[in-house]
Amino acid sequence: MWWHWSWYGWLLMSVTMIAFWATVVYLVAGALGRPHGEPIGRPDSPEAVLAQRLATGDIDDDEYRRRMATLADRSSR
Repeated sequence: MWWHWSWYGWLLMSVTMIAFWATVVYLVAGALGRPHGEPIGRPDSPEAVLAQRLATGDIDDDEYRRRMATLADRSSR
């Protein structure tokens, strides 16, 4: 008879259902909240960020080259 659960059975069922629905909401929000094709997580490298900024027009060629030189200088240390 399933209706004669003790209090810890009901607690376990409640926590499991909350965890299930929280996971569903998290996955749906994650899928809807990011543009199609955009990777999940952080960009791979600072170079990739600079390339993306150059591609979108946030920085010009001179700024891109200057910042890439700065990154190359820091990585050689």
